[in-house]
Parts: sequence; C-alpha cells; structure tokens
Amino acid sequence: MPEDEERASRVAALREEIAQLQRAVDSHAVVDQAIGVVMAWSGVRPETAWEVLRDVSQHTNTKLREIAEHVVRWPRGGGLPEQVRAAMGAAVRRRVPVGGRIRLKERNTCALR
Repeated sequence: MPEDEERASRVAALREEIAQLQRAVDSHAVVDQAIGVVMAWSGVRPETAWEVLRDVSQHTNTKLREIAEHVVRWPRGGGLPEQVRAAMGAAVRRRVPVGGRIRLKERNTCALR
C-alpha cells in the first residue's frame, strides 16, 4: 500500500507540473502577441517592445500576462485601462527618439503617424 500512495502522490505532482507548464505556454503566447502589437503601434524592435511591456507591468504593479491580455485586445476595440495606457505611453516615449512615429490618442485608442 505505501507504494500505491507514493505512485498516487507522484501522479498528482506530475499533473500539477503539466498544468503549470500549460499555463506558462499560454502566457508566453499572449506575451508574444502583445510584443507584436507594441511593435506595430510604436515601430520599436522586439527587445524594446518586451521592455515596454515589462515596464508597464512594473509601474502598474500588474502581472505581465494581464498587461499582455489588455494590449492584445486593444487593437480590436478593447480600450486600455487608463493606468496601463499612461504607463505604456511613458515607457515608449522613454525609448523612441523625439519625432518618432508613435502617438497615443487621448480616447484610449492606438494610432500610427
């Protein structure tokens, strides 16, 4: 019987590990999509888009995955929360030279120059 309990415990641990890995894969996909949105919106390179998302997460004290989910919904008409919009605009402005091609509209939408 102790062997059965050990096996059951190991199976439970492996199931939890699989669930964690699946969540990580899902999260990674959303973050990658958000990097693409930031790149298209601001014209920055992938590394810079990643830094922007990370900065927004840190400055708003919001999980990166949540920020990524907002950003992915944004081009389809989902507004950005004001705090996220402001942090994202600031993060991009810190990285895009003056006269760069981004502009954040006040009405919570994205626009390219």
